[in-house]
Amino acid sequence: MFSWHFSHLFVHLQTITNSSPDMLQIRCKNVNATKSFPEGVSLLDVYQAFADEIRLPYPVVSAKVNNVSQGLKYRLFQNRDVEFLDAREGSGFRAYVRSLCFVLYKATQDVYPGSKLFIEHSLCRGFYCNFKKKTGGSLTDNDVAGIRQRMQEIIALDMPFRRTETTTEEVIRIFSERGFADKVKLLETSGQVYSDYYSLGDTIDYYYGPLVPSAGYLKVWGLERYEEGMLLRVPDWNDPSRIAEKVSQPKTFEMFAEKTRWDIIMRLSNAGDVNKAIMRGHASELIQVSEALQEKKIVQIAEEIDRRYHREQHPVRIVLISGPSSSGKTTFCKRLSVQLLACGLRPLSFSTDDYFVNRVDTPRLPNGDYDFDNIETVEYSLLEDHLLRLMKGERVEVPEYNFVTGKREWNGKKLKLGGDTVLIIEGIHALNPLLTKKIADTLKFKIYISALTNVSLDDHNWIPVRDNRLLRRIIRDYNKGAFTAQETISQWKNVCKAEDQWIFPFQETADVMFNSALNIEFAVLRTHAEIILSSVPRNCPEYAEAHRLLKFLHFFLPVSDKEIPPTSIMREFVGGSSFKY
Repeated sequence: MFSWHFSHLFVHLQTITNSSPDMLQIRCKNVNATKSFPEGVSLLDVYQAFADEIRLPYPVVSAKVNNVSQGLKYRLFQNRDVEFLDAREGSGFRAYVRSLCFVLYKATQDVYPGSKLFIEHSLCRGFYCNFKKKTGGSLTDNDVAGIRQRMQEIIALDMPFRRTETTTEEVIRIFSERGFADKVKLLETSGQVYSDYYSLGDTIDYYYGPLVPSAGYLKVWGLERYEEGMLLRVPDWNDPSRIAEKVSQPKTFEMFAEKTRWDIIMRLSNAGDVNKAIMRGHASELIQVSEALQEKKIVQIAEEIDRRYHREQHPVRIVLISGPSSSGKTTFCKRLSVQLLACGLRPLSFSTDDYFVNRVDTPRLPNGDYDFDNIETVEYSLLEDHLLRLMKGERVEVPEYNFVTGKREWNGKKLKLGGDTVLIIEGIHALNPLLTKKIADTLKFKIYISALTNVSLDDHNWIPVRDNRLLRRIIRDYNKGAFTAQETISQWKNVCKAEDQWIFPFQETADVMFNSALNIEFAVLRTHAEIILSSVPRNCPEYAEAHRLLKFLHFFLPVSDKEIPPTSIMREFVGGSSFKY
């Protein structure tokens, strides 16, 4: 009797199992709720199931699956945590902009078949694009209007973005047939067995991150002629319902143009070029030429300061050096000091950090953490008073900040300007007029420094400047034992907000700008960053950024830092500098 009931029950359960698809348990982190879905369900379908409960103020454009960024067409085959994102979040914003770039590229090909589009870098809170017609000739307003009209048509048609994954050899063959030498070189040196590409109608392209499902998602954008190319306008990061307000950046544009001229000298413009040069054994030469170009620029800056120092009217007496986090300000300051000495000047440098208020008086962020990047962390009135007294020839006792105790100390350190002395003030707020408002601008020489990434992955995949600096900061923080990679990544969003508020508004006031990035930098950073980024736990939100950084670093062949000279700005981050900090 028992045997019959057991057999009957087994058959019944087997029938249920065979007639019902396997169900997944998907937890939506936005609402902390779990629902069941069939295997192979798309993120778009999952979102529809939770849409009434999710309270995002802007349209969803991408998602994170187990803390890894994915497009909304991604399909699930196992139980997963999912978090849906709008364009305010980094990976959502990047998915939106990548998709917009693909629409721009398709529009250029539809209107001007055989033309070339180069999406070069961020500028004016948009993206600067170089455009070359097959027939030659300058880009006109009518050309841009025609491209813009075609973009509007593609978006109105809601054309779908389609992703195809196949062997890397097949992807290389496809791109080779279409003359995409930049993508061929990238994939040939990527070491990947399988790769993917995207289609938009009959146009194909490569992107190393997810796109939105279709062109109809792209409601907020603009396109206008700028200099010799075009400016692609994108949503405001804080309010994606409107286009980011355009800011004038002529000096920044010229610094990028100088970068392009250096690329021509180095014969490098993308990751494939760098990798090919490394494979041919030219890594050492690339490092030497990059360092030589930077030193040449520093010499030119020092000679200009010397010229202005010795002019009869309004001689320069103060050099102000500013730049965002991990731009290499400290090492640049020391290398500039060496060149000023070679000009016969005596540099006297000190940091705005020594004028920090005591830690208990530091402004705080809304979450209660200290806001170390706020201008109010610096007692700038005291700093300016000391500068004015030094310029009058007085001897001044200056403070030293103790970062262990969080207090400013007076240890008897006194300064007095002698003959041929020039003051050098270095810090993230050095160009903020609050620091030197009582000192005439004619007496100041202002320098802005940043790491403007010298290479792109290919013609349509630029590397954000902030990624370069974030990698530097992760490596430096880890090597110093200050923060783990997870902690540095978690702080980065607040760092970027502070830069937008306290640093970038003043960069165009600089007399000169300096690019601290090297063409071969990512190849060197990879050897340091891989093991550090791999330590970020998969179950924390910061893993998404660590995973993304690792993914794009793998496009670069690794290079040892043994050829990097001890005076290099790179040494400030990877260690081994001959300067004392």
